[in-house]
Amino acid sequence: MQILKPAAVAATMAAMVMFGCGDGGGADMSDDEYAERMAAEHADDTPVANPMSLPNDELRSAGETVAYATVDGNPVEGFLARPPEWTPGGPALIVIHEWWGLNDNIRTMARRLADEGYLSLAVDLYGGAVAASPEQARELMQAVNEDTALANLDQAYSFLAEDEQAGKVGSIGWCFGGGWSLRTALLLPDKLDAAVIYYGHLTADPDQLATLGLPILGHFGEADQGIPIDQVRNFEQVLDDVGADATIYVYPGAGHAFANPSGRNYEAAAAETSWQRTVQFCNQSLKE
Repeated sequence: MQILKPAAVAATMAAMVMFGCGDGGGADMSDDEYAERMAAEHADDTPVANPMSLPNDELRSAGETVAYATVDGNPVEGFLARPPEWTPGGPALIVIHEWWGLNDNIRTMARRLADEGYLSLAVDLYGGAVAASPEQARELMQAVNEDTALANLDQAYSFLAEDEQAGKVGSIGWCFGGGWSLRTALLLPDKLDAAVIYYGHLTADPDQLATLGLPILGHFGEADQGIPIDQVRNFEQVLDDVGADATIYVYPGAGHAFANPSGRNYEAAAAETSWQRTVQFCNQSLKE
């Protein structure tokens, strides 16, 4: 397994300063402002299962806890869902949890993705902790160490590509995980084969977005106050300006976390349409 060297992490982090400093409008917002906005969007929320993580049909794919990385000398465990028909050379996904952490709802999403044919590794960026309240979620999110998270995701890719011998590998995440899906693409622009971003923390830095050599799919809510629509449109414009292969969807009237596997912000029409588009995008990007 190839492990990201500290120097490489530092270089990547230096290049990711675009995730800080901003006014919350068209410019990139700071991490503190992002945390404030997430707290407001989830103020009355709880990490309950919803139709995204309670599919009507019985899931065929099984899952198991696996150690996929070692960061700062400590093993990192995630949840690996394996399609019954999957063989080496098949497609795989890095599944990145929302701000609640790697809970049972994320595990179910990994199994749903596995049922679509993807070896799905649900990673853990919280060191085994899971939030039961918005206050806990915010605390866990703000405690994430950038260098540690990047090394974690780099090894998640290596686990799938090398240890499991996957063919094409993509990433997908919601909310907190959506932002880290974008960062995974920026970390591995020549390795990752596709990235799906559900209303994650964005950047509009053209120098960074110009490095992306992979297709990007983004889902955003028009009424989302956590990821304001002007930031989304600016992100979309810069991606277009630098010639990135990106498709951005904005769902009319939808708020933040409309398709999260956990929580009460679920909105059926936007969630179901975005899921169909995600499956189609992954099939085109990772199976063909």
